[in-house]
Amino acid sequence: MPSRPIPGSTGEVLTCLPSPYLPHPATGLLYLPRFLAKCRYVKTHGSLPASYAKNYKRGLDRFLSLHLGIDPAAVEKIVHESADDAEVEARLKQLLPAEVRAAKWNRELVQKGMTTAGREFLREALTAMGCADRADEIKSVPDLIDFDEGRIE
Repeated sequence: MPSRPIPGSTGEVLTCLPSPYLPHPATGLLYLPRFLAKCRYVKTHGSLPASYAKNYKRGLDRFLSLHLGIDPAAVEKIVHESADDAEVEARLKQLLPAEVRAAKWNRELVQKGMTTAGREFLREALTAMGCADRADEIKSVPDLIDFDEGRIE
């Protein structure tokens, strides 16, 4: 039987966040729904658990923002100031560039962790989770997120 993460090995796990592979309905951008969900979580709860806070508006949040040419804090501000999801979407439409280059971003996202250094990062992370045996199966950073949050068994 394949290994599962050691409970607590990555800190608190939020299963309420969507998969990084979920596309944003209006743009097709993978990961954007997850970044928005993290912003909503902070709006509701004041902060993210430490295991998520360390990469909030950094990590993949930042890579997506850099791709779009926007500040991740601007996305957070939209979510925090908007009354509902419709307002978030309307304000995002104003913030995002006309051409979001979804295919380019989506390809880059699904390949995060596939470089030599990235594979080493994944091996180290999986080893810390007690799952070194899964290194051939967990091929990218989005896979690692889904694995940690229980979407990959």
